[in-house]
Amino acid sequence: MREEVVLERDVEVTAIPYGDRITLEKGHPVIITQALGGAYTLVTMQGYMVRLDGQEADAIGKQVAEPPSPEELANKSVGDMVWDQLRTCYDPEIPVNIVELGLVHSAEAEDLPDGGKKVVVRFTLTAPGCGMGDVLRVDIERKVLGIPGVKEADVQVQLDPPWDQTKMSDAARLQLGLM
Repeated sequence: MREEVVLERDVEVTAIPYGDRITLEKGHPVIITQALGGAYTLVTMQGYMVRLDGQEADAIGKQVAEPPSPEELANKSVGDMVWDQLRTCYDPEIPVNIVELGLVHSAEAEDLPDGGKKVVVRFTLTAPGCGMGDVLRVDIERKVLGIPGVKEADVQVQLDPPWDQTKMSDAARLQLGLM
């Protein structure tokens, strides 16, 4: 994907790969290079790569993604819904979701004493110094807390064991031209 658009309003974005929050101003052109998992990767005319959260999609003339309907979720377990949501989380530089990349160490749903579920997710990064860890953690947390019945989320970056390409699925390797 490569689509040039003009910002329709000022918008706060996350700089890639450092994770700093910056503001892009209305009227400036940007190029959409990736639109996956409800977020957008943009490149400014100055060459900066940034991540635009899906809730801000109107700033680039796009519609905010709607969450799954109750009918779509009716026959799924919380555990299945957690993994479905994790598959909508993307590293903004890589067009493969974090599950297929092999970044998710574990994802478990636990019963809470007062009802509802607590979801515990442990994931890693493709590189220990990657500044996108907090961005991915917040994205995962937001999506997990949007699952019906989930009242708590404990999402943490865990760098041990470290990630390497052997953790990727065959589909991810194929998509990235590594097979």
